[in-house]
Amino acid sequence: MASSSSHAHNKNYVYDVFLSFSGEDTRKTFLDHLYDALDRHGICTFKDDEKLQKGKEINDELLQSIHDSRCYIIVFSKRYASSSWCLNELLKIMECHKTNGQTAFPVFYDVDPSEVRKQIGAVGNALAIHRNRNESEVRRWREALKEAANLSGWDVRKTANG
Repeated sequence: MASSSSHAHNKNYVYDVFLSFSGEDTRKTFLDHLYDALDRHGICTFKDDEKLQKGKEINDELLQSIHDSRCYIIVFSKRYASSSWCLNELLKIMECHKTNGQTAFPVFYDVDPSEVRKQIGAVGNALAIHRNRNESEVRRWREALKEAANLSGWDVRKTANG
């Protein structure tokens, strides 16, 4: 019987990398540089403003693109948790990470990993805007944030030149 990690290696993926990010915080700064660097190295990357087909249902296409990606780079920023789109992407990413063996890499941009893990500080404040939503949905988001923040990743604040 094949393990889940071998399943991920045998599948034909549409994208090498799916980028999950809050455009408000990172689109015109860090994300554009990351996307360009991946593109220069021939890495097929899904970035919503580059790859979404006009006229298609955005949510369905995003979720399918997550499923069709070999790995994920989740760029956690101060406003990431304020976006239900980002949080729903994160749920799908963590589902694929656990069940299909696809790899998720967290990047902490201008936030401490413990802020994401514990949902405190700017991340806690961003998540608080969802307090009137369905309790079980928010609980799933909180768990996904914690699981993703527990993965080995990069704290941009601790790298050369950020």
